Amino acid sequence: MPGNVQSVERAASILRLLADEDEPLALAQVASALGLAKPTAHGILRTLEDVGFVEQDVPNGPYRVAADLFHLGRGEKLDPNELRSLAMNWTDALAARTGESARVATFHRGRAEVAHHVFRADGGTQVLMTGSIVPLHASALGKVLLAFYPGAARSILRQDLPALTGRTITDRVTLQKELAGIRDVGWAGSVGEVDPVVAGIAAPIRDRGGYVVAVVGIEGATDRVCDDRLRPRTALVNQVVRAGRAISRELGHGRAAR
Repeated sequence: MPGNVQSVERAASILRLLADEDEPLALAQVASALGLAKPTAHGILRTLEDVGFVEQDVPNGPYRVAADLFHLGRGEKLDPNELRSLAMNWTDALAARTGESARVATFHRGRAEVAHHVFRADGGTQVLMTGSIVPLHASALGKVLLAFYPGAARSILRQDLPALTGRTITDRVTLQKELAGIRDVGWAGSVGEVDPVVAGIAAPIRDRGGYVVAVVGIEGATDRVCDDRLRPRTALVNQVVRAGRAISRELGHGRAAR
């Protein structure tokens, strides 16, 4: 059996040390108390700070446990209005570059909801979908949430998977295999599963700690979104994945530690 992970043990020791002290501790104090080299302690502290577990009042100042750590798991989820604000520029660009409508969705209040919707630019008749419900098992947006968001996956454990079209996946084993593939490639597609002539592509949005908190994607006519073998076009997939990464950076994911 593999042994303990040393870096995790050290991070836990630092958190315990800071939590036990009434006053913030300087880097040298942390390193000395735990018998760590200063560069090692500094790297762990910077990582803990970057994920929001410790904080400093001033750069290069002493460290203390972040107040939010004591409420871990008890706070509110990402507010849809905040998400919309952070994602707006990137979804506008995604719609412009792909020529399709762009949407951001999140799992909110026990269901998957569209938090932001940008119309495609062709001027045709379109209906605003903000606030609408996303079918988890059939849409590209929903499949990303099922693949990466534990709460979404739990929500359908005892529910039927209704057939919305002849292409909708209604078998749980088949769906689980597809979700495993989505986790491998980092994006999802849906071709004719919600509407016979509509296809979608979606990618995850991650927060600072890497947790998937939302999803971004496009929807459009199947003949535009897919090639002649009904596979989502690679160029569109790349645009969606890039948008997901860009919005994730707005939430702090992937930013280099200071």
